[in-house]
Amino acid sequence: MENLRRAADEANAKAEELQSKVKVLEQENLNKEQEITSLQHKNQLLTDENEKLLGNLKEAKTTADESAQQGTQIETLQRRIQLLEDEAEEADKNLRETNEKLRQTDVKAGYFERKVQALEKDRDQWEQKHEELAKKHKDVQQELEEWHTQMASL
Repeated sequence: MENLRRAADEANAKAEELQSKVKVLEQENLNKEQEITSLQHKNQLLTDENEKLLGNLKEAKTTADESAQQGTQIETLQRRIQLLEDEAEEADKNLRETNEKLRQTDVKAGYFERKVQALEKDRDQWEQKHEELAKKHKDVQQELEEWHTQMASL
């Protein structure tokens, strides 16, 4: 009987521990989802900025071609083109980094979702074991009371 009580207590402790782990993993999953949303937003901003910079680059190149006869303006425009190209390269680099972070976060989110599912399955199994042990404990107590009643009547 003591073993049954100890087993039931251990099952309860394990179930509580697993529920705690599930809560932690669910919170981590939520955090990862928020990070994904943030990275997607940043990705969109960088894409928009990249498109803007590419538009500026095209505009600067067109202006440079139109004013090819004016030496000082050409030098100024070439510097502007170089700056815009550098900014476009930097924006492209940021975009690639953001996409990589987004991919890594998606992988992590998938891992944590599988982890949560596995822990929920374990929790369900422990709860089932706990219910079975509780039923056995109740049956044993009832049997003990019946036996005790029989012994008392003798």
